[in-house]
Amino acid sequence: MEKYRVYFGRQDEAKYSAIAHRIKRLIDENRIVDGEKLPSIRALADFLGVNTDTVVSAYNKLENEGYAFRKKGSGTYAKMRDSSRSFKKEYSSGLKLISRESTDDYIDLTGEMLTTEFFPITSFKSVLDEVLDRDGAEALITQEALGYEGLRETISRVFWNEKVKSEDILIVTGAQQGIDIISKALINQNDYVLVEKPTYSGALSVFKSRMANIIDMPIGKNGIDVDKLEKLLMKNSISCFYTMSYFQNPSGMSYGLEEKKRILQLAEIYDFFIIEDDYLSELIFDESIPYSSFRSLDKKNRVIYVKSFSKLFLPGIRLGYLITPPKYREAIQNSKFNTDIATSSLMQRALEMYINKGYWIEYIDKLKGIYKSRYRVMEQCIDEILGQKVEYLSPGGGLHFYLRISDSFSIDAIKLFRLAKAKKVLVTPGGMFYKNPKEGDKYFRLSFSTADEGQIRRGIEILSGIISDYGCGVKVNEG
Repeated sequence: MEKYRVYFGRQDEAKYSAIAHRIKRLIDENRIVDGEKLPSIRALADFLGVNTDTVVSAYNKLENEGYAFRKKGSGTYAKMRDSSRSFKKEYSSGLKLISRESTDDYIDLTGEMLTTEFFPITSFKSVLDEVLDRDGAEALITQEALGYEGLRETISRVFWNEKVKSEDILIVTGAQQGIDIISKALINQNDYVLVEKPTYSGALSVFKSRMANIIDMPIGKNGIDVDKLEKLLMKNSISCFYTMSYFQNPSGMSYGLEEKKRILQLAEIYDFFIIEDDYLSELIFDESIPYSSFRSLDKKNRVIYVKSFSKLFLPGIRLGYLITPPKYREAIQNSKFNTDIATSSLMQRALEMYINKGYWIEYIDKLKGIYKSRYRVMEQCIDEILGQKVEYLSPGGGLHFYLRISDSFSIDAIKLFRLAKAKKVLVTPGGMFYKNPKEGDKYFRLSFSTADEGQIRRGIEILSGIISDYGCGVKVNEG
């Protein structure tokens, strides 16, 4: 019982939360083994000197966060764990430590943001100066609940040819906040949410925090299988479908036009809404891929569109926007106000002027040229160096490739990550993108957003050597 002792030192932390945190740590450290029965509510309450309601709340928190389960009439047990949960902490903390030290020593093939060397600092600085000269203190003080009207009107005109009204546009602090406020507004506990498999881990975290029931469906070359989706909808009522329509993270796949139209029809028939995360549609390298978002095809107001400027332009000063159908507008706007009231006025005004002066189009055209070259180099290196060691489908754009290690090689993605990190190469294991992380054991993602062409080649050569060792029965020290 002594291992359960908790010292309630923080005044701002509820006692039940401190108890739950202690037990989670014991589980993560394997000091409470998988399936071990936790102390009875009364016994733990007496031992810690708290009331039984406090322990009940702690156990509820553990159950909601996937660390415990109950057996009726028997008690509460530590949930059978997957080592991937503790690995996610290892992965994120490891990358944070590296970034605090020196990323220059590493070949970073994990990046999701653009390298700073391409940021148009001179033109953006001139725009900031001009905004401050024009608007003065108003640019720093004035806050508009929906976002700066000038930016919303510019988005409507430049990106949507005024087919979207400015009052339907809501400025947010990046796509992650957009998904979060949509979820808080429209998703209730135990609602069913459909996601792609694999999918963006940040969205999974949001839906889990809403205590939604997550259904995942495998994604193929042109998106999810729409026939299977229809069969699922005949048996299950879903609240929403979260999708990344272009260069999906991590698979890199994009939806075909016919698939989009059919999914929109199903949304109307089976009464669910679509959260469209338009991830990287600016970076289309394969000219056979047309641009037509779910939102642009939507005639029945079924799509809530999410777009971030952070991935391509302002990663340090996060900006994005939502397009909300009229029926959801008030609920989503209220959710935003309850979250942070307003987003940086100065940055919104600067972005509006940057777009209106034509700098945005120039910048995106420049990026497309640079990243199309890196895309071709990475694809060539995968084919020539990794060859039969991996399987993949060419995405045709975006910033990354998603690879499956051939069954001829016994190494899994977590082991690959650890061995590669020891050799100063960083990759992202596939388990980070699945509701059930074990399904990603043989997958890993390679990004070319922050690595130059020489680093891409050297990094892939190192990965190839590591994978080869596990096809020949060679034992490798993981360090």
